[in-house]
Amino acid sequence: MAADVADPLPLRRPGAIPILARALTYLRPYWIYSAGAYLILLANTGITLAQPLIIARIVDVGIGGGTGGASAGGDSAVITNNILLLLGLALVKGLFTYLYGRWTEVASQNVAFDLRNAIHDKLQSLSFSYHDRSESGQLLTRAISDVERIRFLTGRALVTLSQLVVLIIGITISMMLMNVQLALLTMVIVPFMAYASVEFGRRIRPMFRQIQQQVSDLTTRLEQNLRGARIVAAFAQERAEVERLEAENEKLLDLNLNAARLRSGFLPLLSLFASAGAIAVLIYGGQQVIRGELTIGELVAFTTYVGQLLRPTRRLGMIISAISQAVASGVRIFEILDAKSEVADLPGAEPLGRVQGSVSFEGVSFAYFGRHQVLSGIDFEARPGEVVALLGATGSGKSSVINLVPRFYDPTAGRVLIDGQDIREVTLNSLRDQIGIVLQDTTLFAATIRENISFGRPGATEEEILAAAQAASAHEFILEMSEGYDTRVGERGMTLSGGQKQRIAIARAILKDPRILILDDATSSVDTATEAQVQAALANLMQGRTSFVIAQRLSTIRRADQVLVLDKGRVVARGQRTAEHTPHDELLRTSGLYADIYNRQLRRQETAE
Repeated sequence: MAADVADPLPLRRPGAIPILARALTYLRPYWIYSAGAYLILLANTGITLAQPLIIARIVDVGIGGGTGGASAGGDSAVITNNILLLLGLALVKGLFTYLYGRWTEVASQNVAFDLRNAIHDKLQSLSFSYHDRSESGQLLTRAISDVERIRFLTGRALVTLSQLVVLIIGITISMMLMNVQLALLTMVIVPFMAYASVEFGRRIRPMFRQIQQQVSDLTTRLEQNLRGARIVAAFAQERAEVERLEAENEKLLDLNLNAARLRSGFLPLLSLFASAGAIAVLIYGGQQVIRGELTIGELVAFTTYVGQLLRPTRRLGMIISAISQAVASGVRIFEILDAKSEVADLPGAEPLGRVQGSVSFEGVSFAYFGRHQVLSGIDFEARPGEVVALLGATGSGKSSVINLVPRFYDPTAGRVLIDGQDIREVTLNSLRDQIGIVLQDTTLFAATIRENISFGRPGATEEEILAAAQAASAHEFILEMSEGYDTRVGERGMTLSGGQKQRIAIARAILKDPRILILDDATSSVDTATEAQVQAALANLMQGRTSFVIAQRLSTIRRADQVLVLDKGRVVARGQRTAEHTPHDELLRTSGLYADIYNRQLRRQETAE
């Protein structure tokens, strides 16, 4: 399998507040749901604060018969009425909790929907150089797992955090109004619990950042193994790949265990503080009851308040943990959304109108990532309707030349022109609408054959799809399949042979009806009989279109109007069709490199023909 590479998007460490603030901006279109959830939060907090007071009245008046505690008789009506009031408040609180859960979920799910769309749109708009540096597993993790953490943040996490803060403030005020001394005694432990929660969040956040990064690494390893399953099996490397995956999985396990150990040490500490506070209230409050400074009902209410105060304070740690995870995920998501494409529409770029098809390279040089030089000083012109064959050894720069025509990359020097216009001055979509491409690595989607053929023209009619398939010599084998054009081809077209995939890709290009055609070794997986049919179809397709063909067969070279021989990123020889000779004949006379390629690779094809 491919060697591990560093994350193409190294994680920066911005503050949590800017990340949280930016994540919350995605709630703006759904503010009504969020506002409703926060109003319910306030209503539920009010109910929560009222319940201990009602309990105090039941104990003091209903059971005790007065406000002094142990009186001679009670009041059953007070007990009944207040119990009914508690039940009614519980029902209202249950309804509010249902609405709160529904509205927060609607808002947060829409945020996740928008974020995933934004990530997908961004990835589609980024240049090939970005994807050359990226790993699909990393990007998948950010689009799914990290978005899910932001969803939880914008939903229940922040609303719950707000509820806890409001509840703590409300309980504190209620206790102060009831008994200042007991309230101050209780408040002694709150700063310790708050400090422990904040310290926990500070220490857990980098752990979650590492965990998310390791999840990405593990996803990448798994995705590579699944995509390369045949290669793994062919080289009998199943055990080695299992061990590599286990090593990545073990790293993730260790990171999760470290985070779990931190949580395990933190939660008992909060429980210790909470228990100490409850014990202190019972001891001191009991003494006040004995002295007549506090009623039994007030003590019960106060202990209820203490329980209500300590429960959210303990939950504060879990919420901070979830927010820390979301911040780590937000950093990773926004790094994608903030990435700059190296190929983009320039300000003021105009749509490219219908072109004649003249393509010129003027002093073009190109280096991958600005470092790895692959083309140097390329100059040539392809006139409208010409077939230009590119020939050379592996790594000579053939694919780099054709990748510059649709602006998959931009030259590092020089310029590429179509009909005399610099392609950097026109919009990308209008440029690529004029170009049809059949790549060497044929990519089909996990959809039907019909959908794959019509990918470039979704509105194509059935007759046009059939005509394109017939022109690509694909119609016959498609009809032989169980569901014909509705047959699904599996992921990356794995259910088809190499030749079948390539013919469907050719049909896709034919249907687009482009002015400029790029064929990257388009018939390399086609047998000789089928190639004759495909070449005939392509010959018809090329009529009146400028075509660039990476040549692997002598028949392609013979058909070409111009042949460029590349070596180490330079055009070292070229042959032009004239009335007297073909490019092939000219190059045999004038280029030793071409003659060598011909003798080593092409002569036996000529003999076979």
